[in-house]
Amino acid sequence: MSDQSLSSPDRSRAARFLNDLVPQTDNPENAEFLRALLLLGGALFTLTLVAYAGTTNWTGPFPRDNVTLVLGRDFLNLWMYGRAVLDADPARFYDVATYNAELAKLLGPGYLGQNWPNPPTALVVMAPFGLLAYFPALAAWFAVSFLAFYLAGRREVSDARILAVVLVSPAALLCVLSGQSSVLTTAALIAIFSCLDRRPAVAGVLIGLLTVKPQLGVLFPFALIASGRWRVFLWAAMTAVVLFAISVAIGGPESWHDYITKAMPLQREVLRDAAGTAVPFQSSIFMSVRGLVGNRAGEMIQLAFTVAAVAAVVAAFRYRKDGDARQLQALFLACTASASPYLGSYDLLPLTFVSVALLAEEKLDATGRRLAQLIFWVPALQLLLGHLQIPGAGFVAPAFAGYLLLRLFAPAVPSNATAAAAG
Repeated sequence: MSDQSLSSPDRSRAARFLNDLVPQTDNPENAEFLRALLLLGGALFTLTLVAYAGTTNWTGPFPRDNVTLVLGRDFLNLWMYGRAVLDADPARFYDVATYNAELAKLLGPGYLGQNWPNPPTALVVMAPFGLLAYFPALAAWFAVSFLAFYLAGRREVSDARILAVVLVSPAALLCVLSGQSSVLTTAALIAIFSCLDRRPAVAGVLIGLLTVKPQLGVLFPFALIASGRWRVFLWAAMTAVVLFAISVAIGGPESWHDYITKAMPLQREVLRDAAGTAVPFQSSIFMSVRGLVGNRAGEMIQLAFTVAAVAAVVAAFRYRKDGDARQLQALFLACTASASPYLGSYDLLPLTFVSVALLAEEKLDATGRRLAQLIFWVPALQLLLGHLQIPGAGFVAPAFAGYLLLRLFAPAVPSNATAAAAG
């Protein structure tokens, strides 16, 4: 009994500590969902990073992970865009053999193949990072990304602990492991929705910058036109044109020619790869179904979901423009995740943010809470199911979009006071 009495205060302190980490809500069910996401997500995040660090070869100027890829392997591509600004012919790196020969000069022979997937506008955005050596550039990249995420997110949520839940999600974990851009693009998307009406110029410029990763901004023209936000649209168009012009000045017109004729077809081949190498890391509809129905039928199914996503965004932003802003934001991001066949699981971080925010703001019913929970875990589910070629994870975002669309268009239920007055 003495052991129990001694351990009871410790358990009580541990419980209070855990409760202090969880965003506060009035509804116990929302609090329980957030607590589970924080604890389980945090455990997965921590254990994975420890295992990753323990299996990394730290010798040499470029430490390699257990599959011999350099730390921050996806950032390596982004950094190469920055370095290519000073190259006499940056367009040549869209050729896979040429690009990997250049990587071999830096990393040594036998490095696993990578390709240059981004449009030439990445030359402009990544130019400052190309001035630094690789690991200082990677450190600066993480610092800028997480600072931008904190500043944008903190203005949008009342409780900073909401951001902590998002940052231990599987999508955030993949960003940390790969050096991907999704933390920064999430910050941009948060800021865009915050500024749509208050600061249209800022929102438009940020949308224009998102053309560096076009699958994330493909639905913005439809949303802006449907909602009549023409100032935002014009600022976005002007920013995109300026980025295009600067990229042509740096890389020449051939950079766009090579991107269209070499990089884009290669991305399609990566998706259609018979071995399904990319399936565990891509959470799109196409990647969910192609193992069962084949590439051609998978592309048709993806097209149907893309058309539905466009229609949903147009309807919501045309007829429910003044509806709940968070639900509109979530619908847009869920439809974005549904529309593109090329969607890395780390690109679900913006949707993860808004799902957690909806939970914390108590704007979801029981069905919505379950869907938000699934959104949080989709990258992990895709990793597991994708290796087994089992579809499912890619359909969570469309299901969430359908749920949100119904909520936005549901007839208003009069309060008791309103009903009494009407009677």
